[in-house]
Amino acid sequence: MTVVDASGLILGRAASLIAKRLLNGEHIVVVNAEKAVVTGSRKQVLDFYTAARARGSVRSGPHFPRYPDRIFRRTVRGMVPHLKTRGKEAMERLQVHIGVPEPLQGTKGETLPTAQPHPALRPPLTLAEITRLLGAKI
Repeated sequence: MTVVDASGLILGRAASLIAKRLLNGEHIVVVNAEKAVVTGSRKQVLDFYTAARARGSVRSGPHFPRYPDRIFRRTVRGMVPHLKTRGKEAMERLQVHIGVPEPLQGTKGETLPTAQPHPALRPPLTLAEITRLLGAKI
């Protein structure tokens, strides 16, 4: 079991690296999912997430998550063949947590160096900020 600390990691890059490792049979636990960042202009990022959340209907979907751990899972799911057996088994090997759960308090989570953001003029949005605007109570 590998513990990955998502603090400061770019959401999409981290999700693609994690998806590849899940498909190779690795068990991965992601902590601090709310501290993952999404780069881009603030307006475009917020427009994307609010549109995704508003799309569809309550009854028939598609249902887009509101909380950061579920958004992280959904992002990884998009990079895995989740409708096939191989992808379903890979998604069962993934755990995503907001913060650090009690049993993992002492462990040092690894970071993914290729998922680190480059210095930018505008600060990236964290998943915590995005989900607060979507209505999550974190």
